[in-house]
Order: sequence, then C-alpha cells, then structure tokens
Amino acid sequence: METSDTVTDPVLPTAAADLLGARTLLFVPGDRPERFAKAAASGADLVVLDLEDAVAPAAKPDAREAVRKWLAAGHRGMVRINPPGTEWYEDDVAAVAAIAATSVPVMLPKAQDPAEVAALVAALGPAAQVVPLVETALGVHRAVDVCGVEGVVRAGFGSVDLAGELGVDPVDREALRFARSALVLGSRVAGAGAPIDGVTTAVRDEQLLLEDCAHGLSLGFTAKMCIHPAQVGPVAIAFSPTPEQVEWARAVVGASAAGGVAVVDGKMIDKPVVERARALLLRAGESG
Repeated sequence: METSDTVTDPVLPTAAADLLGARTLLFVPGDRPERFAKAAASGADLVVLDLEDAVAPAAKPDAREAVRKWLAAGHRGMVRINPPGTEWYEDDVAAVAAIAATSVPVMLPKAQDPAEVAALVAALGPAAQVVPLVETALGVHRAVDVCGVEGVVRAGFGSVDLAGELGVDPVDREALRFARSALVLGSRVAGAGAPIDGVTTAVRDEQLLLEDCAHGLSLGFTAKMCIHPAQVGPVAIAFSPTPEQVEWARAVVGASAAGGVAVVDGKMIDKPVVERARALLLRAGESG
C-alpha cells in the first residue's frame, strides 16, 4: 500500500480480508506444538505462533521447525518472527517463505524502518501479509511510512515494549494514549486496516481486560492480542458490534447500493457514514 494524499479503502485478497476482520489474536509459544491445536480450538480469529519473546534462544530452531510443520500441514496461523538484525531473523523468514503457495500472515516485531518492512514483504513474495508490530518510539513516529508499505495489512501495537522504552507503566492508559492514537491515525493515512491493540498481561482480571478493550475501541482499534485462551471470549464480545449496530449498518449499506442520496432513520447517508457501516459489518464477520 503506497501512501498518498487521498485516503482510500484497501482492496485485499480474501486471505488478507480475513486478517483485516480478525478481532482476537491468541499467542502460543512456537516451542509448544502440543498447544497449537488447543489454541486453534479456542475460538480466536487467528492464532499467532510465536518465535520471538515466548521462546528461549536455545529453543528457537526447534520452535521454527514445529511451526513450519504445523503450517505446512494446512493449519491456519500467523507467525511472529524474530526482529531484523537478530541471528534468527533470516531463518525465520526463509521457513515461512518456503511453505508452498504461502499466504501465512507474518508479524514483524520492532517495526520502525519502512525499508526493513519492504524487504520482508519482498522475501515473502506476492502473497505477503505483514503485520508490523509497532513497539518503539521511532516506530510510532514513522507509523505512516511503516503502515504504508505495500503488503502491510494492518499494524499491531506493542504496548509493553513501548512502555518499557518510555519508562511508563503499560497499564497506564493515559501514558500511552498519544502513541495509540498516532498508530490509528497513521494506519488510516497509509490506507492500512485499523490496528490491533496490545496485550493485557493480567490474564485473570476480566474487568481490567474489558476496560482495556473499551479504551482501545474508543480510540479506533478493532482487535486485540490475547495471551491466554480465557481472554478470547471477552475480547471477541467487546470488539463485536451490538445487534442494533449491525442492523443499522445493513440498512445503511443496503440503502447506499441503490446509488444517489439515501435516507436511513430520517438521516441522510453520505460516504463517511457508509464507510463506518461497512467497517461495523466487517467487525461483525460480514463483508459489507
């Protein structure tokens, strides 16, 4: 996706559209293949097979092979590879790219250099689907350029790592409000999908989880990363439109299909309203 002065909605292949509509992304350590099937059965929209933080250095080769076998067998999943510049990066990329007719989404940690993102897209080939994980101050500063690389579908927000760099508490929503908003705005300017919010590390605190979801949704995030299967259900509900919103969105999209000026519930429907309705339907699992 190239950045331009005119923001347009991306036209994406089906696989990328599935990634764009995902609300829940559940992480599972790449060196625990016995957990892959359980994670896939959790109800998460997408399982993230983690080769980075969840895997000790000595276990990374075995984790890479376990993930490769799982994906080569036809299972769905995203892979979080190790960052560029690490000793594992090139082997991670090669393993994902080698899967025949791959359309495996790849999450790139420490995404802050558009050239590195573009190099990953080139290595993965024409079916590349990249989720840059923006978790540094420089990454937030360059959000438009990072998200504007062709092959980027949507970005992720690495709240914990960014908070560590800034010296703030990752639980402090106000401390990271600007960074979250910058990523939402940068994604929109670049023409990428709405970003994915970072994790809630308190895996058994559902109230905190729901509050974090509400905060992210209020800023423009439409999905969240999960680190425990117990988080998947509450997050899915929190990021799903209400039945009333879905009904309204269907009415708006239906009325707009006829062309010209339309009125729904006594209000004129214009392009921004139609776009919002389509985004609601996408979050509800409908094409819009």
